[in-house]
Order: sequence, then structure tokens, then C-alpha cells
Amino acid sequence: MKTKGIVLTGTAVLVMLCFLASGCAVNFYKQSPRSKKKIKELEAKVSELEEARMAEQEKFTQVKRMLERKLKSQIADDQVSIRMSDGGLVIMLSDNILFDSGKAELKKQAFPILDKVTAIIKREVPDKNIGIGGHTDNVPITYSDWESNWELSAARATNVLYYLEKKGIPAKRLSATGYGEYRPIASNDDPDGRARNRRVEIAILPEFVEERAAGKDKNIK
Repeated sequence: MKTKGIVLTGTAVLVMLCFLASGCAVNFYKQSPRSKKKIKELEAKVSELEEARMAEQEKFTQVKRMLERKLKSQIADDQVSIRMSDGGLVIMLSDNILFDSGKAELKKQAFPILDKVTAIIKREVPDKNIGIGGHTDNVPITYSDWESNWELSAARATNVLYYLEKKGIPAKRLSATGYGEYRPIASNDDPDGRARNRRVEIAILPEFVEERAAGKDKNIK
């Protein structure tokens, strides 16, 4: 059974389980049959939510494998990478397969790649929200119509959003954000690092989130 519209956090589950294991729970059992029934209902709900989260995680793993097969050549050429994290299933596309330097208009060669991604999203996870993030390196813009890397990254993310919408992903499930140079994944001190930072990320967002301690977001390879 699919449960919609509920966010499951590790903190909530931990609080419930600690309560159930505490003396408070024992006292409730002793004091009130209604409380005993309520605790059993909470236990069942926690179990149901955890099962839904695990099922979603397994689905994302399957979708990751599908994307890796469809984009095998681009992954081999370091133009595309795919990873799973607490923030969802993330498809990272290098800027040079999507845009000309300093431009935000999608190149025609980007269409087949985006079409493959869109087809899998529509078929396998049609109910999930999609977040699109634009990223740049830290080299200031000099010969361009854009005032800043921030504006360029936002325009690029928005144009990818429009393309996905045109291909059939509902607008209400799409969002776009420009991050500029402020979320690098590599050092900007050398050309290779700057090239990695110039990217667009398409994230298939989870409905159920397992909360982790700060700084312990573990990517699943």
C-alpha cells in the first residue's frame, strides 16, 4: 500500500521507539487500555512508514540502474554521473553537453540525453517531484549578457525545466534553482575542477526522508 504526503524522519521514529521502550509506555499500558491500543496503532504506523521508505529507496536504486544503462556512453565520457544521496537520486550533466560557453540555450545534442532521462522519470517515478539545479565555476563573467554566474546558473536550470515540462513532466512537480558558484563539487583552482563544477543536476526527490546527523550525509554508490 502506498502512503502519500507523509515525510518520515529518523528522529520521529527514534522518539517513538524510545517512548515505547520507556517507563512511560509501561505506565500507559498499566493505566489505560485505550492508551495501550493507541501505542499499538503508533507502532503499526511507524512500521508502515518505514516499509514505504524502504520501498521508495529500492525503487530509486532500480531507476539508477536504468539510467546508467541508457546513459552508458555519456557516463564513460565523464559527461554524466548518477548518484544516490539523502536528497534523492541525482543525475549530474556536464555543462558542455547542454550549453555553449556562457549561454543558457540548450544545444540540440542535449535533447537525446534529456529525452532518455525524461522517459524514465515519466515511466518509473511519475509521482515524484523533480528539482533542477544550475551550477557554475567561480570564474567571473566578462563577455556575456549575464550579470553574474548566479543569473547564468538560474537561466540554465530554468531552461532544462522548460524542456522537461515540454516533454510531459507536469509543471507542478518541477522546480529550478540557480546556485552559481556556491556549491562546488571540486576545487576551482584547476581547469578539471572548474569543468566538474559547471553542471546541471536533475534530482528525483524522495517522498520519505531519513534524517541523519549533520555532516553525515552518505552517498550511496
